[in-house]
This record gives sequence, C-alpha cells and structure tokens, in this order.
Amino acid sequence: MATATNITAIPSNVRNLRPPIVTYKPSMWGDIFSTFTFDDQVQEKYSKEMEALKKEARSVLMAAASTKLMILIDKFERLGLAYHFDTEIENKLKQVYDSIEEEQDYDLFATALQFRLLRQHQYHVSCNVFDKFVGKDSKWKESLSSDVEGLLSLYEAAHVRIRNENILDDAVAFTVHHLTRMLTNLESPIKEKVEQALKRAIHRGLPLLNVRFYISVYGRDASTEEFLVKLAKLNFNFLQNIYRKELAELTRWWEKFQLKRKLPYARDRMVECYLWGTVFRYEPQYSYVRIAVAKNMQMVTIIDDTYDNYATLEEDDLFTHILERWNLDEIDVLPDFMKVVYRFIMSIYEDYERDAEKLGKSFAVPYYRETVKQLGRAYNKEQKWIMERQMPPFEEYMTNSVFTSCIYVMFMAFVLGMKSVTEEVVQWLLSEPKIVISTAKMGRTVEDLGSHERENREGKLPTVVDCYMNDKGVSKQEALSEFVELVEDGWKDITEEWVKAGERSAPNELIQQLLNYGGAAEVTYNNREDGYTDPEKYLGPLIAALYVDPLLI
Repeated sequence: MATATNITAIPSNVRNLRPPIVTYKPSMWGDIFSTFTFDDQVQEKYSKEMEALKKEARSVLMAAASTKLMILIDKFERLGLAYHFDTEIENKLKQVYDSIEEEQDYDLFATALQFRLLRQHQYHVSCNVFDKFVGKDSKWKESLSSDVEGLLSLYEAAHVRIRNENILDDAVAFTVHHLTRMLTNLESPIKEKVEQALKRAIHRGLPLLNVRFYISVYGRDASTEEFLVKLAKLNFNFLQNIYRKELAELTRWWEKFQLKRKLPYARDRMVECYLWGTVFRYEPQYSYVRIAVAKNMQMVTIIDDTYDNYATLEEDDLFTHILERWNLDEIDVLPDFMKVVYRFIMSIYEDYERDAEKLGKSFAVPYYRETVKQLGRAYNKEQKWIMERQMPPFEEYMTNSVFTSCIYVMFMAFVLGMKSVTEEVVQWLLSEPKIVISTAKMGRTVEDLGSHERENREGKLPTVVDCYMNDKGVSKQEALSEFVELVEDGWKDITEEWVKAGERSAPNELIQQLLNYGGAAEVTYNNREDGYTDPEKYLGPLIAALYVDPLLI
C-alpha cells in the first residue's frame, strides 16, 4: 500500500479509456421518477378520510379479544396499518402475554398465531406451546395435515424460531410438505395466501411490499370489515405520494452529479437504493432515513464497483490510502475517475456534517467518517484476496464481510433521522454486538448466494463460495447448501437477539432496522438471484407496485 512519503499520481489519460471488467445495464427507470408531482390537496383529502376510518378501526381493535383480537392485529400488520395503532396494539399484546399461563383451548391456528405475534413483538414465549400437537414419537400429528389454515399459521410461526427449537425445525418441513401437496386443490383466496407464504415467510420478508397483495386478498374475504380495506387503500396511496415526492427530489439530486456519464462502470441503482430506505422505515415521519439510506447505498455501490469492476490493485491501494487521510487537498494524486468518486463521497459527507449540526447530532460525524474509511479498507482487502487468488480461511473472510455488508455505513447514515439515537447508542452499535454481527453476516451470505455467479466472471475469479470449498474441502453444491444453512442459523440468531432487545438500552427504533436489513437482503436476492444488479425480473415489479401505480379507491 502507498505511504505518506511515496504517493505518486497514477497517469489517467490511458486508464480512463479502458473498458470495465463487467458492463452493467443502465437503470430500468429512465426519468420516470423525476417527473412526479405532489398534490397537497389530494394528500389532505386522503388524510381526512383516513381519520374517520381510523377511529372506527381503533374502536374495533379495543373491543376485540382472544382469537379475534390476534386475527385483527395480524390484518393490521399485513395491510400496513399497524403504525397508526402502535400503542393500542402493544397494550393488547401485553394483555395476551400476561394471560398466556391460563388454560387455553386454542387450536393449531390460534396457538401458532399467538406464538408468532408475541415473538415478533419481543415477548419470550416457549415453543412448548406446540407440544400438544406432537405425538409420542415427537412427530407432528398427521391429523393436522388437512388443516390448511392451521398449517399456514404454523408455517409462519416456525419462521420466528431460534436455535435448538427442534420442534419448529420439524414444523417447517411438515408444513411445507403438506401445504405444497394440497396447493392445487385450494380455492381463492387461501390458495394465494399459501403461495405467497411459501415464497417468503412474513418474518423474513418486508410487509410493506405485500400490502397490495393483502388488500386484494382481504377485499375478497367476507370476514374482513369493508372499512378496513378502504382504510388500507387510502393509507397506501397516502404513503405512495410521499415516496413519489421523495423519489423526485432524490432523482434530481442524483442527476446533478452526472455520474452515469462520468463513471459508466458503476451501477446506477438509485431507485433500488431508495427501496431499501423505504423498507428500513416506511412511516411518513422518516423521510430523512429513507433518503439517507438511498444516497449512501448508491455511494457504497460506486465505491464497490470502483474497487472490483474498474481499478487496478495499485489504484485500489492508492484510493484506500487517500480515503484514510480524508483530505480533499490530496485528491490530485488520484486518477481522474477516482477523483470523481472521492468528490462524491466528500459531497455526501459535507451534507451529513451540516445535517448533524442542524439536528443536534454532531457527535455522529467522526463515527460516520470512520465507517466509510473502514469500508474502503475492507473492500481493498477483499479485492486483493480475489485478484491475487489467495482466498483466506472462511472465518477470516466472514469477519471482513461484516464491513463489506455496508451495515455500519448505512446505519450511521440514517441515525441522524432517529430522535432516540444518542452517542451511547452509536457506540453500542459499533461495539460489534451479536445482533449486528449476525445480521451483517446473514445479509452478506444471502447476497453472496445471489451474486457469486456474476462475481466469478465465468469462472475466472474466485468468490466466497470457492473460499468455503477450499477451506472446508467440500464440493460447490455442498458449499451452497451450507450457505443456505448459514442463512437459516443467521435468522435464528437475529430473532433470538430481537426478542432479547427489550432488555438492552438500545432503542427499538434502531433495533427494528436490523430485522428490516435482513428482510431487505432476502427480498433483493430473491431465489438466490442478484435482484439489485438485475432488477428487471423481480425487484422491478415490486418497485413499480409500490411507487408507480396507485390503488383505485
């Protein structure tokens, strides 16, 4: 690596003309989002209509009890309405938890629903509640195999399991087998609900992206109150208008840098980055969080593509060194394309510094700066392993992947928009607590499963899969299977730490984002495909449904 005494400029007149290792597709969105307009009168109309319906919904919620209460809370969450009734829902679930020791004659559906809701709301609930559904041979009773609602509820509950809950490990296989077997004979809307669940369990997905689906499902369900579906539609369109306004502002901000022209080797995925911001915090008051995540995720994408899709190792070393020094006056030693990258980083940093002062969180600035430097070091280390074909032991790779997951940069980017985050909370976040490390490693493993085929450059470069194969002495298929298990174990650890989060000083406002990070990774790299790099097939339709097309009311 270059040192302070031997830095020399790398000629750029030739290197700026060389082709990238991989040519990425341009953004699939064109200028569609920059042309959106925002109508305050429409929003005011939605807001007024929603207030009347929210009163009705609150009244129904407060009157509900037992299984009907849990079904209603589940509907609120699936329809994207729960944030309007946070206090009421928490109070009701506290009552449910306090009465859990009482004798309950719940069937499989209700038992599983109660278990899942309580765990998702950080209550300690034992998986022993399912013992009555298991025979003496420790197998799930076959008499349950035709109970589609019960099986579906159990399937969802099994995905909030933690380590050593064998009964729930078995429940996954049991429910998947029977739900798949009976799928062709099911009728609407239960058929669509089962299909949706088998694609991804609620706990491991992003509820916001499924709101339209559940509005359609519950709209055809006679047991769902009509006013609740209307409220969900109004709420969806209300939120969509906010997102469209933010996307328009964000797109105009992005265009002014002209990086698509200046850095053609880098992925232009600003809209996909904003999707991550939206699923981190979808509520209206978190505009800063959404925009900060989007800007910084696009920034780390450009840094990543600079390191592994264009620069030489010599240039990578130099950039890492200059980034470490964090001094714009030293930019002249960089090749031209890296000057563009460096100025972009510094522009975002200057905005962050200004916002931190304005929001009374100047303490966050040095921590943010360090996470960006840390990311550069981690990318540089990984690139050396790959280009020099000297992959390290798998555990060393995974330790570095905590930083290349970008979790620290993204989280430091949005803490300015969270009132509950103090300097002590930031120090906790950066102290490598188990929930952060588990989330980062799980998210990075999901990403590696989706992107390793692209990253191996048709077999020319080693990837983390090769690293695992060499370290463990296994085949490629065995390695991929082990990665799937690593993801499963990662989710178990995250869930366990989430349930324990109430015991910590770190605010739930922040901890919730770790679950959301895991869900965003699962959705982005759906079915082990790289939906971030190539969003057309899967991520694109989700984005269009969320941001482009309003619901008819």
